[in-house]
Amino acid sequence: MNQPPNEFVPVANTLLNWLQGQKQAMIDAARELAGHESPSADRAALNELAKTVSARFQGAGANVESLESETAAPNLRLHFGDSEAENAKPVLVLGHYDTVWPIGTLQTMPIKLEGNRLFGPGLYDMKAGLVIFEFAIRAIQSLGLTLPRPIIGLITCDEEIGSPSSRTLIEQEARSVCCALVLEAPLADGRLKTTRKGVGAYVLEIQGRAAHAGVEPEKGVNAFVELAHQILAIHNLAKPELGTTLNIGLIEGGIASNIIPPHAIARIDVRVSNAEEASRIDSALHNLKPMLPEARLRVSGGLNRPPMVRSERTAQLFERAQQLGRLLGLSLGEGGTGGGSDGNFTAALGVPTLDGLGCAGAGAHAAHEQILVDSLPVHAALLALLLLDPDPDHLS
Repeated sequence: MNQPPNEFVPVANTLLNWLQGQKQAMIDAARELAGHESPSADRAALNELAKTVSARFQGAGANVESLESETAAPNLRLHFGDSEAENAKPVLVLGHYDTVWPIGTLQTMPIKLEGNRLFGPGLYDMKAGLVIFEFAIRAIQSLGLTLPRPIIGLITCDEEIGSPSSRTLIEQEARSVCCALVLEAPLADGRLKTTRKGVGAYVLEIQGRAAHAGVEPEKGVNAFVELAHQILAIHNLAKPELGTTLNIGLIEGGIASNIIPPHAIARIDVRVSNAEEASRIDSALHNLKPMLPEARLRVSGGLNRPPMVRSERTAQLFERAQQLGRLLGLSLGEGGTGGGSDGNFTAALGVPTLDGLGCAGAGAHAAHEQILVDSLPVHAALLALLLLDPDPDHLS
């Protein structure tokens, strides 16, 4: 693959210098976004943050469409680009503004800066990624650089709950782009993500029969005993050596301790590394058989994110990022994770997809969530370089 052209050395230096001068503004922007609590299920809170995110990107020169729906907060579609580049396939940038944290979390997890670390709910996953996107665009525009392709950004409202309102939108946009860049955080050691497991969510419902536990237990059909058999059967479906894991993380049911439980429910998390395993697990779960003669089973659910598989074109895109990163003093590696993102959807459509382009830090979904503020300008410069040259030689 071609190396970045020689003129990219001064461009990289100029971008990084400009962004280093914007470091405090980037910190302030991260504080502002994290200060708007935005749990996925709170439509009112999401609506308020959507207004802030829209205003910030409009200030950075984006044409912003707020795509409303009856059932969810807005998904934001951003467009950047010069008219002469409109015939080129766009680059798709994916982010989200919802978080896992409920309203009131700031009272126990306040935003605070300690040296190089900015703590706060939702910063690492992934409001700092939105800041990186905004300032990458601001840098390109402020320095008078020309985008060779249009940039389409999708900032969605429901990634943390499986993207129910945004998946169709993401897939529609992905069918006409040259590549997808995902603003999720990198791995803990700074590596970018070229693989992710597919994610499934299933519900197992068991119907038994109630009876008095002391007087005539033999007349009951114990749904919990049936569930115990099924838990073992489900556990045995796992093939960790292939990246396939299953976890029954929540069970419920029963009425009282002196009643044979007539019903039980188990919620199952599934992670798979390839489509073949996804099909095997789906078939196995939907064909579970009861062990107790009169118990009945019902399984619902399925895969809500396909696996993000490392394709040759994704590998080329990573190599491009690696080359451009060297101009900024970054030594980028690649890796994978068991968690899903919206990049799973684009990769499954054959779109070269590079994930982990957000801010360095730690503690996603944890009480110590934090970002390293020194990485904000550097990672914004990397994203800007990718937007300026994702290598059109192989990204047609």
